[in-house]
Amino acid sequence: MRALQFLPPALTLVDVSPPDIPHEALIRVHRAGICATDIAITHGYAGYSGTLGHEFVGTVERCPDANWIGKRVVGEINIGCGACRRCDQGDPRHCPFRQVLGIRERNGAMAEFVSLPIRNLHLVPDGITDRQAVFLEPLAAACHVLDHHLLSPEMRIFILGDGKLAQLIGRALQAQGFQPTLVGRHPAKLALAKAAGIRTSLLTEVETDLALRRSVDAVIEATGRNAGISLALDLVSPCGIVILKSTFHEAWNLVPQKIVVPEVTLVGSRCGKMEAALDLFSTGRIEVDSLVSAEFSFTDALLAFAAAQDSQALKVQLVMN
Repeated sequence: MRALQFLPPALTLVDVSPPDIPHEALIRVHRAGICATDIAITHGYAGYSGTLGHEFVGTVERCPDANWIGKRVVGEINIGCGACRRCDQGDPRHCPFRQVLGIRERNGAMAEFVSLPIRNLHLVPDGITDRQAVFLEPLAAACHVLDHHLLSPEMRIFILGDGKLAQLIGRALQAQGFQPTLVGRHPAKLALAKAAGIRTSLLTEVETDLALRRSVDAVIEATGRNAGISLALDLVSPCGIVILKSTFHEAWNLVPQKIVVPEVTLVGSRCGKMEAALDLFSTGRIEVDSLVSAEFSFTDALLAFAAAQDSQALKVQLVMN
């Protein structure tokens, strides 16, 4: 089968054997999304090598449980060991021995086939297109900002970033009755958020408005850039909350005084649960099609990766053929 692999320092489309794990489901991939994490990996993040990709939709072709065969599915990306305390508590996302699809010790979904344990599968309802289903994993991560139980609708909330994840966080919060402000550098991307009914502001305006300093109840940092963390700490009010979503290879420039003295709560936020994302789709409370910048044949995967790194791009999808 064909697979898009990062074998440092090169990103290459190669022919490899399909995965063969008898106790897992073998899934024929229909589509895969290119995520900022995939791009970061090619720049050294996570020290990973192998098949990339963790956002996907496909059909189960082989499975120990025959009821799954022929079903269209997406998958949870964390594969826990099943024996540690975290796994016993139902939280494989933080299993110390976990594999992570396309990120840590597990080949990903930018391939004709991918393998996952049955417990990681979620059935995709007929009303959700393949194009939309690719968003279920990042949308679950967006919804996870609410799982920390720190945000409430009456809060003044800023989302820093106008990229894929920031856009999904804005839509997820809005669908739950929040009124966040999306702060970004790109007018065209902000226009998409505004069309979805989300408040927006240009980054330059926020950076120069001194009245905003230490006035925001909660800041969700999703810029993918080191500077975003510094701005978040400048904006957040005393005893406020900063939720960090960015993952990148560079070291953070954190000033402890900006956290300790104003007693800011700093929260890391990673993967979420797929059920929340499926619920938003099934109830028609979220729109994502406008966030697809381009679709590429898998044969042109290298061109797709180049397109995904354009500053104006949002979600780029690979269509298997």
